[in-house]
Amino acid sequence: MFRHTDHLQFDVKPEKPDPVYARKLQELIGGAFGEMTVTMQYLFQGWNCRMPGKYKDMIMDVATEEIGHVEMIATMVARLLEGAPATHATQAAMGDPVVAAVLGGMDPQQAIVSGGGPVLADSNGVPWNGRYIVASGNLLADFRANVTAESQGRIQTARLYHMTDDPGVKDMLKFNLARDTYHQNLWLSAIAQLKADGIEDTITPNALFDEEHAEHATSLWHLSDGVAADQGMWAHGTAPDGVHKNGFIPDPVPLGDKAAPPPPDPQLYVTYDGSQGKPRSTEMGTQAGLVGKIKDTLDPNKP
Repeated sequence: MFRHTDHLQFDVKPEKPDPVYARKLQELIGGAFGEMTVTMQYLFQGWNCRMPGKYKDMIMDVATEEIGHVEMIATMVARLLEGAPATHATQAAMGDPVVAAVLGGMDPQQAIVSGGGPVLADSNGVPWNGRYIVASGNLLADFRANVTAESQGRIQTARLYHMTDDPGVKDMLKFNLARDTYHQNLWLSAIAQLKADGIEDTITPNALFDEEHAEHATSLWHLSDGVAADQGMWAHGTAPDGVHKNGFIPDPVPLGDKAAPPPPDPQLYVTYDGSQGKPRSTEMGTQAGLVGKIKDTLDPNKP
């Protein structure tokens, strides 16, 4: 259950309208790292958390706070669009101050679709997409994604901070910057807590180490023209997981054969000169592999 109060988490009081900046601020609502993304990301992580207690409670606290951040910025956008000014030339041409403001730099959908309010889109008008969110059910992987989201969000907020001289807008952004600072520290602390509680380790998932080709889990392959790639901790000493050793391969060689697709099925009409031989089958992917054929042979239920 969610409850709403009509008080904003922090004051949203621009000094004057600014439709151009209102469009820029849309990035913090509906961009890939905007408030809508972290809201839905944290909500779904919380709803998918299988451990009642501190982790789920904390995630839901932050998720619910982020709903309030969407409301704050949406309100700021609406107030920046209030009575949006237009150039005399545009006013004379269009005879409509709202349309003139749109042509002066405002997102047209803010006038056409939302009637002078925010839209669920980024600063270019691209609609927000649920594909932006990360909610895998693995808390270590998710918390790392959250650190990235808060880091990118804070970078964008900091850039927007330097794009306005409005003291009211800056005041709200100072609050957002501070919350992004805390949330980065929060998710980093949560990662450390997962390790301290023995729930997760460094590598996620903490499994299949005996299945992977372990000899390839240690070294950076030097595959660029740069000459300094071996000068970091990733190329020397013990890895962060405390198990593996970091290394560097200065002149790696390919481990596979030449890349070439198989002969095409003639029913797909792929341009082909016959140089790769004939296709293995024309059954369009329904055929069984070697293991499947053996299983079919040994299956007592098969006629």
